[in-house]
Amino acid sequence: MAKETLRPKFHFTPRHGWMNDPNGLFYLNGVYHLYFQYYPKDIVWGPMHWGHATSKDLITWTEHEIVLFPDEKGYIFSGCIVVDKANTSGFGTKDTTAIVAIFTYHDPIAEANGKKSYQTQGLAYSLDGGFTFTKFSDNPIIENPGLKDFRDPKIIWDKARNKWLMVVSTYAETFFYTSNNLIDWEYKSRFGKDIGAHGGVWECPDIFSLQIKDSYNHPSETKWILVQSLNPGGANGGSGTQYFVGDFDGSEFQLDANFKDDLLKNGAFWLDHGKDNYASVSWSNIPDEDGRRIIIGWMSNWHYADKTPEHSFRGKMTLPRTLNLKKSGNNYKLISEPVSELKDFTSNILRLNNKVLEGTLEIADKFKTLNSSLIIIEIAPIGKGCITIVLSNDIGEQLTFGLDRLENVYFIDKTKSGLTSFSEQFSTPISTAPTPENLKSFELSAIVDEGSIEVFINKGQTVMTEIVFNTKPFSKITLCNTSTEKTVINKFVIDSINLKSQYA
Repeated sequence: MAKETLRPKFHFTPRHGWMNDPNGLFYLNGVYHLYFQYYPKDIVWGPMHWGHATSKDLITWTEHEIVLFPDEKGYIFSGCIVVDKANTSGFGTKDTTAIVAIFTYHDPIAEANGKKSYQTQGLAYSLDGGFTFTKFSDNPIIENPGLKDFRDPKIIWDKARNKWLMVVSTYAETFFYTSNNLIDWEYKSRFGKDIGAHGGVWECPDIFSLQIKDSYNHPSETKWILVQSLNPGGANGGSGTQYFVGDFDGSEFQLDANFKDDLLKNGAFWLDHGKDNYASVSWSNIPDEDGRRIIIGWMSNWHYADKTPEHSFRGKMTLPRTLNLKKSGNNYKLISEPVSELKDFTSNILRLNNKVLEGTLEIADKFKTLNSSLIIIEIAPIGKGCITIVLSNDIGEQLTFGLDRLENVYFIDKTKSGLTSFSEQFSTPISTAPTPENLKSFELSAIVDEGSIEVFINKGQTVMTEIVFNTKPFSKITLCNTSTEKTVINKFVIDSINLKSQYA
């Protein structure tokens, strides 16, 4: 097997080296900027830099030079970037808008010497649109308050208060700060003690407001969303990203009362129930006329991230996704769907509608590959059995996913998917996500690339992301229904995603 056969076609990867968390996402002048935790000298984690890539369509990416290097203050851990249009920082000029990055300094020497406060927040700015940065001469801008874990700042402009708002993760809480100038920060409050998932260290927060998508039934209702990753403690083990819905008054984040009731009942609400979407953060400076909240995550899991079978690189990003907030009764749900730009790269290769699904339906071996495809299936009604979709190849590798109505879960099973022996935690146990009560239909969109599958169920109400390492392309798809009740495939589509690797 050639070394590069595991490189995705349309998910961002570095040309070489190690990559983890997305950082510093911003949009400017028609270009989306993506920075990332990067170690160029090996394919295992090392002294962290910030790598850089850009895109005009969120699907095809161009990698650029490293923008931030470790220095005497430490490694460059995760952080964010904002476009300082009003020049609140004073780094800009009359003709040039400053791009301001705020990141965590991680001091490995202080850590090795047993010092507790080895993480602080630093600042750098760019006057060429984000391609080169100058570190602030008076770093750090926020000292450590005496905590072992104090990292991953994320900043937004709070329009209602005309201030910058920062969230920073600690071991088990999110800290809130405000500033007028991006340099001088005032601590305001903290959130998270004894609520939500706490199986590991909290990391990589994000905060933003969203208007309820169904504005006809909920006119002008807006809620604040706090996204908070943690490791371990995810929905299916290892890394995971949870979210909270509430309100922000300029100082404190308060859970919505109904969401809090649901949270206490469920334990946590997950941005993604798969094993392999972590540290998801959103782009800043998206134009108002676009209006989307677009997010991206690192497609791996700290359980096995340094063991996966790539050779020249290790680490990839999810597809960018659009987030929306929906409300049903008094219950809030964060909806996640692939960005619409993906459709510009698809072409139909199969369509099957209004067919009864009894037993097994095998789609003949007529595909050269299903490894770059969008699979859409809509089934109703559904009975008390399993609806299973199987991708397979001629050497017996198979990736299985679907709906189990007996256990009331969605699932992805990759125990027979190819290369799995590098980690016991990679393919077992099978990943699951709970189904809603009174489920009457099953709508699924699966995006398959070299090395991954992203499943969006019932229009993004549930999402499951998994990396997978089949050694030959999947070339056959099989549908199976174990229910004795009549089940109808209302829609079944396979689209080819027509893209080559960015390094092809």
